[in-house]
Amino acid sequence: MTVLTVAPVPPDEIFALTRAYNNDDYPQKVNLSAGVYRTNDGEPWPLPVVQEAEKQLREDNNIFRHEYTAIEGDIAFLPLARDLMFGFDSQASSEKDAATKARIGTVQTVAGTGANHLGAIFLARHMKPRTVWLSNPSWANHLTIWELAGVPRKTYPYYSAATRSFDFRGMMSTLESEAEEGDVVLLHACAHNPTGLDPSKEQWKSIIDLCERKSLFPFFDSAYQGFASGSADEDAWAVRYVLNEKPQMEMCVAQSFSKNFGLYGQRVGAFHYVLNDGAQDLRDTVVVNLCHLIRGEYSMGPTAGCSIVKKVLTSPELTAQWYDDLKTMSSRIISMRQALYDELVRLGTPGTWKHIIEQNGMFSYTGLTPLQVYALKDKYHIYLLKSGRASISGLSPKNVTYVARAIDKVVRNFN
Repeated sequence: MTVLTVAPVPPDEIFALTRAYNNDDYPQKVNLSAGVYRTNDGEPWPLPVVQEAEKQLREDNNIFRHEYTAIEGDIAFLPLARDLMFGFDSQASSEKDAATKARIGTVQTVAGTGANHLGAIFLARHMKPRTVWLSNPSWANHLTIWELAGVPRKTYPYYSAATRSFDFRGMMSTLESEAEEGDVVLLHACAHNPTGLDPSKEQWKSIIDLCERKSLFPFFDSAYQGFASGSADEDAWAVRYVLNEKPQMEMCVAQSFSKNFGLYGQRVGAFHYVLNDGAQDLRDTVVVNLCHLIRGEYSMGPTAGCSIVKKVLTSPELTAQWYDDLKTMSSRIISMRQALYDELVRLGTPGTWKHIIEQNGMFSYTGLTPLQVYALKDKYHIYLLKSGRASISGLSPKNVTYVARAIDKVVRNFN
């Protein structure tokens, strides 16, 4: 008789915390664990532009809306995703743009997670890197994805606990001395998860120069384009710098539409492989091999969410409205960072808290210890990751004072 041998694995921390939060009946409970946007009332916010797109799609009543698409995804969606990521203007395409676009192979994926996974198994099979370098810390799922791809993982320093800042010197020193030719370096395009700390443009240039000089392969994870700063162009700066200023470098990009369109459950994403200039003839071969992997996993990306994105990005009016919605989300998160910081300063909470307003994007690496995090959960029903990562979108004018006072109390108790 065949006996299944399987060992337990630890539950996903974020989903476990969300489940605990949902089962908590305390009236002042606060969820700072889930990476989803919330309004000032703590409610989900279907973007107004998404609701308008859904309305138009219902009116269109496209009889083909439930049909199969191509293995590489919705054919009309692919160039829209590419152009948004890399900054091409579909209304003013030049010969140079056409040559650059020919370097990029694009397929639709099951959101950003699927794009990361597809990229990892594609590189594991065809590039066979000895190591993938992940930031320490990084999004926990990066560890799982590359483990499942069978690529050995190492980490480069990213966060300085002493200063609560980006450890640029540590990152550069480690990659310079230890990374080897052909290694993959996983880079967060903007709004680093979980720290909220991003390199400056000058630091990005140094990081990319190092990758070029040592023949390291950059793998960008772009989960927050437009959501972090309110500008889709600003949040794609590092990716576009490599494309336009380093034409002899290859790279790939995992692109998610979960945060910037609020399509968390629709699973809309894309994976882009960028060939070096002169290797355009290989693009179709790259796409065919990506499709081979897609076919064996999920056959093609889901259509409902990408139809919404497609409707928005093909309408100048809806695109303009989307940009306004991005500003609404990013500005609310910035205001909540400021409110939390101001209240902690007003309370005289021990320690320094300026990092909260120096970080950007959805998350803040608060600097709270696991014991302090557990105390926040057990005594005050405030849920955040044991690393101290807090989702700023869970703050609102209604709870930020309560959260700040709870942090003040636990910090004082553990000082």
